[in-house]
Amino acid sequence: MPPPLTLETLGWTDALAHLFQPFGAQGLVPGRVCLEHNHVYRVLGAHHEWLAEAAGRIKYEATGRHELPAVGDWVAIRPDEAGGRALIRGILPRRTWFSRKAAGRQTEEQVIAANIDTVFVVFGLDHPVKPRAIERYLVVGRRSGAEAVVVLNKADMSQDVAADIAEAVGVGGEAHVHAVSAARPGGVAALEPYLRTGRTLALIGPSGAGKSSIVNRLLGNELLPTGEVREWDQRGRHTSVHRQLVVRAEGGLIVDTPGMRELQLWDADETVEASFADVGALADGCRFRDCLHDHEPGCAVKAAVAAGAMDAERYAGYLKLQKEQAAVGRLRDARALLDAKRDGKAGSKAMKAIQKERDRP
Repeated sequence: MPPPLTLETLGWTDALAHLFQPFGAQGLVPGRVCLEHNHVYRVLGAHHEWLAEAAGRIKYEATGRHELPAVGDWVAIRPDEAGGRALIRGILPRRTWFSRKAAGRQTEEQVIAANIDTVFVVFGLDHPVKPRAIERYLVVGRRSGAEAVVVLNKADMSQDVAADIAEAVGVGGEAHVHAVSAARPGGVAALEPYLRTGRTLALIGPSGAGKSSIVNRLLGNELLPTGEVREWDQRGRHTSVHRQLVVRAEGGLIVDTPGMRELQLWDADETVEASFADVGALADGCRFRDCLHDHEPGCAVKAAVAAGAMDAERYAGYLKLQKEQAAVGRLRDARALLDAKRDGKAGSKAMKAIQKERDRP
C-alpha cells in the first residue's frame, strides 16, 4: 500500500508555503494539478483529491492558455463542501516549465508541464539515433529551467549501444546520456537516482520511444497503457492521451506526456545558443559581432564547416533552429501588436460608453 499523500510528497517546500500565505488567509487550500482534460482538472492535496475548474476571474484575466493551470502547477482551491467540483482561485508562480508553440497555425504558447526538476528526453534505439531531433528536444528541455537528460530506450534492440551513446553525447553537450531497456527487469535502474521524495521528472520525446513503458518500470506496475511500434513506418501510437502527474510509492513524481509529432520552439533564443556551445566558441572569430553564421562574409563558423572542423549536418541543424526561432519571434511580435490594438479599441469603446453615460441629463 502506498504511503499517505502529503504536501511534502507532492513537492511542497518552504518557499511555496511562503507564496501561499495570501491564499491561506482567504481560507483556500493548496493542491497540485495532476491531470487536465477539457478544462477540468484533477488536483492532489494533503490526503485529498478533487475535480476542479478554474475560476472565471482566472479565465478572464489569462492572456493565453499558458496562463491557465497546467499539469504540475501548484494551485489554491476552494473545495465544494457539497462534494461538487472545487474551484481553482489562484496559481502559484512556476519555478520551471517547459512549453512549445501550440500545434497548428495558432501563435500561442502551450505549457506541457510545470515545476519540473528533471526532463528525460527519450528516444528509441529500435531505429538509428537522430542527432537533429535530440538537439531540438534538448533545446525545449533546457529552456524549461530543469535539468535535461537524454534517455536512449530499447537498448536491447541496438546493434551498437556504445556507438549510439557516443553519437548522443556528441550533440548533448553537458547533458547526461543513459541507455536503458524498459523491456527488461532492472533495465531502467540507471534512472532511479533522479527520483527522490518531492522531486518531479517529466518525459518528452516522439511517439513510440517507450516513455510510458519507462514510467511503468519506474512505478513498478502497468499504470499507463503501452502500444506496439508500427512496422511500416517505425512510429508508435499515442498511447498516452493526456499529460498526467503520477506519485511514485518509493518517492518522486513523474509526468508522462503524449508523443509529439510537432515540436515547434517558443522563446528559446538563449537556449539554442547554449545548446550549440561549439558554434558560440567559433563565433568569437567572426568578422562581425552580430554575425548570424549564414550569409555574412568573414564567418568563422562557416569557415570551420568548410574546413571539416565542424559537422555540416550539425551546422545545418543550428541554422534551422535559429531561423525557426526567428520566425516564431516575428509571429509573437505580430500577435502582441494585434492584441494591443484590440485592447486599445476595447478600452476606447469603454471610455466612450462611460463618457456617454456621464453626459446624460
